[in-house]
Amino acid sequence: MKVTVVGAGNVGATCADVLATREIANEIVLVDIKEGFAEGKALDIWQKAPIIGYDSRTVGVTSDYARTADSDVVVITSGLPRKPGMTRDDLISTNAGIVKSVTEQVVKYSPNAIIIIVSNPLDVMTYQAHLTSGLPREKVFGMAGILDTARYRAFLAEALNVSPKDIQAVLMGGHGDTMVPLPRYTTVGGIPVTELIDKATLDAIVQRTAQGGGELVKLMGTSAWYAPGAAAAQMVEAIVRDQRRVFPVCIKLEGEYGIDGVYLGAPVILGKNGIEKVIELQLNDEEKALLETSRGHVKEVMDALDNMSKASA
Repeated sequence: MKVTVVGAGNVGATCADVLATREIANEIVLVDIKEGFAEGKALDIWQKAPIIGYDSRTVGVTSDYARTADSDVVVITSGLPRKPGMTRDDLISTNAGIVKSVTEQVVKYSPNAIIIIVSNPLDVMTYQAHLTSGLPREKVFGMAGILDTARYRAFLAEALNVSPKDIQAVLMGGHGDTMVPLPRYTTVGGIPVTELIDKATLDAIVQRTAQGGGELVKLMGTSAWYAPGAAAAQMVEAIVRDQRRVFPVCIKLEGEYGIDGVYLGAPVILGKNGIEKVIELQLNDEEKALLETSRGHVKEVMDALDNMSKASA
């Protein structure tokens, strides 16, 4: 198995490291535009192999997509963080251009690859990659739900003083402030979380989860990377090993939940073919309203990208 990670920054390098350490692929190719950057990160990961004890080989290249040929899975983390003075539209325009260019190269050399998007703004970058690739939605989707759910589970484990391994949960909707929490589908060792924690505390955890990325930026002055990188690697593992894991991922909805043509987080079965099935939960009225709010927000950003594309055409 061969996996390519595009973007050797903190998230991409962490993803490659987890993939190698867990021996998820025989070969992991790390790509970056900065001369020597991916090569150095890959070499460092490879030199760790005798210490930790793994066989996965990591290779780094500078903008050489021919070296990524015939990858089974490609993770795209490329893009710029939002800088002071940069508007949302500036960020969308810049990163959409990067994701479009990268996706074209990926499809050229690995036409059968499954593509996972991690670049931000996540929902609209998944839209851009899907448009550019021409691949079915089952093979182009975004990582956000696993990260958001992991944050939610970690905060719950802390509040309840239990192992995070015993907490199962799912979140839906867009990545960020408009995510849709689903406490009804959250359990601790099979016990509904609502039986173990009061509503006010749970609401505070949900709010903290929605602002999880921002909390880390305030603390570190930069975006998170350990959890996002590991989340992307977990998706790769589910595909490569055909685990048929149930994960929330960003996908183009085509009628599910009464939504068509918008990229939102929803629970799916993830296996060797990518998204094997979209799971449609029975949402109550409150949850449906939250999902509609999230849909409207993501659609607005998608429309902004469409308008930019028309303006530059």
